[in-house]
Parts: sequence; structure tokens; C-alpha cells
Amino acid sequence: MSSHHTASGGNISRRRLLQNSLIASCAAVGAVPYFFSSPARGDEGLDRIRIGGIGCGGQGRDDLSYFNQLADIPVVCDIDSVYGLANTLKMGIGVHRGDEMIAPDTCSDYRRVLDRDDIDAVMIATPDHWHTKIAIEALQAGKHVFCEKPLTLTIAESLALRRAAAKYGKVFQVGTMQRCFLKEFMLAALIIRGGHLGKIKRITADIGGGDVSPEIPAAEVPASLDWNTWLGQAPEAGYRATAPEPGWDIAAGQVPRYARGHYSFRWWYEYAGGKFTDWGAHHVDIAMWATNRLEKGDGPVSIDGTDSEHPVEFKDGYPTVEDRYNTANRFNIYHTFSDGMVMNVCSESPDGNGVLFEGTEGRIHVSRGRVKGKCIEEGIADLFTEDDYIALNNGLPLGRTFEEGVDSQRRAFWVHKENFLYCIRNGGKPVSDIESHIQSLHLCHLSAIAARLKRTIAWDSKNETIVGDDQAASFLSRPQRAGFEIPEP
Repeated sequence: MSSHHTASGGNISRRRLLQNSLIASCAAVGAVPYFFSSPARGDEGLDRIRIGGIGCGGQGRDDLSYFNQLADIPVVCDIDSVYGLANTLKMGIGVHRGDEMIAPDTCSDYRRVLDRDDIDAVMIATPDHWHTKIAIEALQAGKHVFCEKPLTLTIAESLALRRAAAKYGKVFQVGTMQRCFLKEFMLAALIIRGGHLGKIKRITADIGGGDVSPEIPAAEVPASLDWNTWLGQAPEAGYRATAPEPGWDIAAGQVPRYARGHYSFRWWYEYAGGKFTDWGAHHVDIAMWATNRLEKGDGPVSIDGTDSEHPVEFKDGYPTVEDRYNTANRFNIYHTFSDGMVMNVCSESPDGNGVLFEGTEGRIHVSRGRVKGKCIEEGIADLFTEDDYIALNNGLPLGRTFEEGVDSQRRAFWVHKENFLYCIRNGGKPVSDIESHIQSLHLCHLSAIAARLKRTIAWDSKNETIVGDDQAASFLSRPQRAGFEIPEP
């Protein structure tokens, strides 16, 4: 169940040096990183939270490498024994025992992780179409959940997962770490919520265009991969992949350039939503979060998908061929809200990847690494105190576990995971909580539905349903293949 980007583990000795330096530096200023405040567990060191990793592709390995600085990883699970499991074991992660690291157990069935009494929480980084089933079953098993974005495959899944989270009461953090970019997205949210741009009239969320493939030939399933399980709830389909390029090595974490599976799953509507849910889960989320439109009923009233293109021909919202990527590659989707605000979710814009907020009193553009606008040049950032950022972080302390001079993205990865572990220990709502994230994710799914049908659809945000269009409403859920059904919470 591998997915996402390539990552590598850190050096264990270096981690301990980093931790020691953090204690010393924080003591010097009278502050202690909160994850060091837990009680000791005998001679085993810190009473670390124990996380099971489910889905160990590139993003999963990245998440585990960060979590392992702060927690123990007793077990990892993946249905690809090489790309997932073998590459994860090379990272040197596991259970801390003094100066040693004990390698984690491995398995290919995620239910074995959920069955274990020594697991407090799970990290889920499978392809999107597996997120909801595993997350609900993890909650039912009493585990806290960190689940990568995009959280769900459909709006129906989002509603089911929200019900499960409410019913079982465990901490649930969505892997949208952009809410933890202190000097970029958090600053932008403070500016907008503080009214410094006046009334927001227009938002442009540039999420980039989707990938386009040539015809992808049928191929032999890699011996290391359980293909039937990988397909899960999705329809039966044959494995496809381009021929390995020179030097290609799955044991080094590489995957074919074009494929049905692994990293490329995001470009098939059967398993994901293309850029709408991939980068949309980041930038559309920031748009809704910064403008504080996170309650049920705060969504748009209409979504115009007429200006959209797919790399293959569609009929009635479904691709007519099965041998190449099928998610939208170019688009301008317009979400109109009841107060007249319009958000354009687009594949290209003059300002580039990021989110542009235009208000009656000014505008700013925010992306990973910077915020730009006249108010920024005039020093508006100096108006906000640490208390303002803490309030934006649901009233919880800001993480300080990062190296001096580290880039914003790496710091956000740290803080986002600290926030999850802090909530497990101390209570409170994580910064990327499931309830508010689902309000953003609705727009991502609606963008895909409108684009697939190339028309405008009406959305009842209070009742969370498409109105007046039975065909569009049929895309709110998906049939689930026998044996892989998602349980009702």
C-alpha cells in the first residue's frame, strides 16, 4: 500500500545529538519542547507513543522518519514487500531502547497492526481509495489516527469517516501540514481573519495541472506486490506499467514513470481525484481555513466545471479508455458562495502555485516559502504575537522541535506531527482536525465531479448533497468491490 514521495531515514546518532541540543537550547530560554515532558518508562527512556505504520511508500516513509524522532514504531505494514517494507527497514526506524534502535515487525495485512495491544496510534499513507476503510477500522480498534491527505475518495466516505471520528473520540490528524507553515500559511490566515484585506471577494487556488501519460501497456505484476489487495474497493483491473528505464530499481524506492499503481495512482479516478484532491487538499484547504469557512453550511452554492479538460474522452462522467491516466489535466473550476465570493480552483495562474486572496482592502499571495503583497512589504507580520499563532493552532502550544535555520517545509512536518502527539497525551483538537478538513475536502471532490461532467452543479452545503442533478449526485459515492466494503461506523 505504497504511495507518494521518496524519502530516506535520518542517522540515529544525529537524532540523539539533535535532541540533546534542543534540550540545552530550550533550557537556556526557559522553554522545554513539550514532547520531552512525558514520564520515563523504567530504564527504556521516554514513555513514547507507539505508532504502527500502514502504507510505506515514499510519503509513508517520510512520515515515519519524522514520527520516529518523537515516538516508537513497533510495526510497519505494506502489501509490497520490496518497495514498501524492504525500503522502510533500510531507514533504521523502529523502537528506541537506550542508544539502540530495535527494528519494527513487518506485515502485509493492516488488520494485524490494529489487533496489537502495544499500538497507540496508526499512520496511514496508503493510496487514497484505502484511507477510509483503514481509518474507520483503526478508530473501531481504539487507535488514534494520522491519515495522509487527501483523506477520502468520495464525499460519502468523508461523511462516514466524520461519523466514526465523532463516535469513537480518538485524536484524528489529517496530513495537511500546510496549516503548520508558521511564516506563510499561518501568517496569511491571521492577516485574512484579522480583516486586514477587508472583505474577501475572490480566491485563486492554483494547484497545477494533472499529469498526462501515453498509452500504458499491460504488464506483469511485480512479484513483491499483492495486486488484488492493492485494488481494494476499486473495480478489478489489470496492472499496467511502462517498461523499466535504465537503472530502474524498485529496491531503491523507484517506480515506473507511468503506471496503474504506486505513486501514479493519483492520476486515475478509480483510486483518487487527480490534482483536485492531491494539491487541492492543500491549497483549497488553506483557502477555506484562512477565511474561516469551516462549519457545515459554509460551502459554495454552485460549482462550475465547464472549463476543464481530460487527457482521454469521457462519456457520462466516465473515461472511455483504460490504458492511460484519466484525471483532469487543465481546468478552471469556479466555486460561488452565497455571499458572492468566488474561488477559482485552477491548473495555472499568473502568480503560480499557491493561493491568491483578493479583498476590498488589498491582496496577498501565499505559497510554500513566502507570502507577498503590499501589506507584507509594510511589515504587517510584526503585528502578530505568539499568542495569535497559538489561537490559530486551536489554542495549543506551537512545536519547537526543529533545527535552527531549517526550511519552512521541514519545520511544518515536525510541528504537524508534534501537534498530533501532543493531543494524544494532553487532549485538545489537532490543527488539521477531521471536521474542518472535510469541509475543505468537499470542494475538492465537487471540483472533480463538475469537471468530469463539464457543467455547473448546485450544492446544498447544509445538507451536504448535490441538488437538482441525479447524475452528478451519483458521484457522491462509489460501488465497493465485494470483500473490501467500508464498514458503517
